Amino acid sequence: MTAATITAPLNKSGRVRPGAALRQTSTMAWRSLVAVRHNPLELVDYSITPIMFVFLFTYVLGGQMAGSPREYLQYALPGIIVQNTLFMTMYTAMALNTDLTKGVFDRLRSLPIARSAPLFGRITADLSKHLWAMLLMIALGTLLGFRIHAGLGGFLAGALLLIAFAAAVSWCAVLIGMLAGDAEKVQAFAFTLIFPITFTSSAFVRVETMPGWLQAWVDVNPVTHLSDAFRGLLVGGAVAAPVLWSLVWAAGIAAVFFPLAMRAYRARA
Repeated sequence: MTAATITAPLNKSGRVRPGAALRQTSTMAWRSLVAVRHNPLELVDYSITPIMFVFLFTYVLGGQMAGSPREYLQYALPGIIVQNTLFMTMYTAMALNTDLTKGVFDRLRSLPIARSAPLFGRITADLSKHLWAMLLMIALGTLLGFRIHAGLGGFLAGALLLIAFAAAVSWCAVLIGMLAGDAEKVQAFAFTLIFPITFTSSAFVRVETMPGWLQAWVDVNPVTHLSDAFRGLLVGGAVAAPVLWSLVWAAGIAAVFFPLAMRAYRARA
């Protein structure tokens, strides 16, 4: 294991120095990324599944929703990417849960490294995978007719917003991974939580087409704000309000789940 070679300068209190902790976090992130090379099946989740989402939504729903797959893709691709990103945050929960149940964290805890390094390393690596999946879906969407009208600046701002939101939601995933008994329970809980909030949003259909009672929820759904913000930054439209609400939701989610996740992590690890 790469982490076995890490040395950690300590200060007088016995704590790992901040610079060393940052290097150890980078090493743990690299460990998670290198694991993909040794376990190619992980590419299914981070590559094949996003491609499948794009094709299914475009060619199964496109004609019905917008008259043509290309027109629907122009509206729906940002929402498809948002949905995929939220689902992928649960991979963080499953990976952490697996490391805990298989004793990986026990071995890492025996090393002279910062206790937070394995956790932050895992999240950092998974955010890199989010970025990969997003770029892959954008590239495929471009081949199928999707066009970014807001330019490079809009694309970069959208990517940064998406990664920031994913980082916030990752702390919810960490808490689930720490509390769940096994990876199967993590997966079941993730599906039950994420599936309804993504489909009761503006990610795939326009809000005005929904029943009035449902619109009340959709209008405050964080997935709606994120989808509208990401769509606006890529193809144009309202940006300021959706971006602001997305950042507010991200900050709120992080404020609630970060301390809970860290408490559960310290109790388990």
